[in-house]
Amino acid sequence: MIKEINDTIIKAYNGEKTSYTPAWFMRQAGRSQKEYRKLKEKYSLFEITHQPELCAYVTRLPVEQYGVDAAILYKDIMSPLPALGVDVEIKSGIGPVINNPIKTFQDVDNLGTINPKADVPYVLETIRLLSEEQLEVPLIGFSGAPFTLASYMIEGGPSKNYGKTKAFMYSKPDVWFALMDKLADMTITYVKAQIEAGARAIQIFDSWVGALNAEDYRVFIKPVMTRIFSEIKQDNVPLIVFGVGASHLLLEWNDLPVDVIGLDWRTSITEARQLGVTKVLQGNLDPAILLADWETIETKTKAILDQSKEDGHHVFNLGHGVTPDINPETLKKLTNLIHSYSQR
Repeated sequence: MIKEINDTIIKAYNGEKTSYTPAWFMRQAGRSQKEYRKLKEKYSLFEITHQPELCAYVTRLPVEQYGVDAAILYKDIMSPLPALGVDVEIKSGIGPVINNPIKTFQDVDNLGTINPKADVPYVLETIRLLSEEQLEVPLIGFSGAPFTLASYMIEGGPSKNYGKTKAFMYSKPDVWFALMDKLADMTITYVKAQIEAGARAIQIFDSWVGALNAEDYRVFIKPVMTRIFSEIKQDNVPLIVFGVGASHLLLEWNDLPVDVIGLDWRTSITEARQLGVTKVLQGNLDPAILLADWETIETKTKAILDQSKEDGHHVFNLGHGVTPDINPETLKKLTNLIHSYSQR
């Protein structure tokens, strides 16, 4: 039997008034949960995502445990890249490692295209399971953005300063734009398949684009992001953009055909509005605060919710993802606080 869905978060994303501030937490699936840690003793991330029933369980677990208003699909931004011919593995303690990094135009030209039904059927089946049978809240699908994906593909793995990526962008602009186009095509196709399978909102993670200044963003990134969001916009689901350390790009994002801008903890709701941001906002409690005493957590959370009430167009989230050392009970208590304090 199909369950009745609590659509509060979709209404908030669409700019409608809601009776309370809805909430979910980036990286809420997995990380600190004991059930997830037990699974990780047996399975890798990619192994979990390739088993729809198991992946649906991991995605569903935080909704049941924390009472949040949305589920975020459990997978990694690297998940679609093998379909393009990218040799990627997730190494414990390191993150994504690319064994065939991009260096030349030929490397870009050799990249394939994604056929979601053939290449990532397990992702689509997981979404169907959750959307049709298991969830009482909307499911958020996602993809990495071209800059962030390209940074791994060029650097060969995580980077602190993105030196190789930026040098590549500056010195080989024709190759850079070819890579952006390839990754944009993949993102559009991949995300549209998630929506068709049942995802009710989409978040594009441009996690590391804050490494660029605003002028370079306008030249090298904004055109491709505009194309991505314009294409996905036709599917009529709320679209969210998020990055870390990107407060200097907020007005650039505000120009994009998105519905929601995710804030990290460096910029408050009030500050974003003072800058001229008009979109619905999502964020932005510093995850590190969740390691402090409850009195501190409560004070910091209420301060954000006070701004949320005044603003009227806000979804609560963290300013980055849940870290493994955060107690799941704290997240449950946090959700209850958000819901009760924001009642209006």
